[in-house]
Amino acid sequence: MTLPNKLTLTRLASTPLVFLSWYLPFHLGWAPRIGSIIIWILFIISEITDVLDGHFARSRGEVSDVGKLMDPFSDVFLRITYFICFVGAGLMPIWALVVIVWRELAIMFIRMLLFREGVALAANIGGKLKSLLYFVSGLGGLTMLTIRAWAPGVPWKDQAEFTVMILFVVAALASLISFADYFRQYLKTESFRSFMSE
Repeated sequence: MTLPNKLTLTRLASTPLVFLSWYLPFHLGWAPRIGSIIIWILFIISEITDVLDGHFARSRGEVSDVGKLMDPFSDVFLRITYFICFVGAGLMPIWALVVIVWRELAIMFIRMLLFREGVALAANIGGKLKSLLYFVSGLGGLTMLTIRAWAPGVPWKDQAEFTVMILFVVAALASLISFADYFRQYLKTESFRSFMSE
């Protein structure tokens, strides 16, 4: 197994730890300050591995179709886990999570159809912008969890939580726009014509 794929698998393996780092300390109230530290460490590690796996894949000439599929899957797996935690914490509207999950499942289905034809659907500009908004809104959500754990009485907490909620809404809308762009590209492929003729 190549180094880039090992880094991607590390991100996948850390995802359940992210949920536990929120669920036990924040949802059950077991030492939320310690939980905030752990979840930040996992967040930083996951972002570093996300950058490094792509860098090493390109620099070492180890870009593969499997990696092109596994990397976005691990990203989605991790982001959705964070978003589930934020919904559980009352920071993210549940409809925004539903929109994002539906979008990601639909894209995964399209990727599988294309992969069957030997085509790997790489991220485009819309997809990268969507990923950036996922990252920014996730950063906002983690910041709010940290504020709740360390400084719950700050007078501007409500305003900050509203701002973070807006970030989640923008991320959900960006995911829809990105999906429309990918779907438009898919309609032009031979894979779509083959799928419709079956």
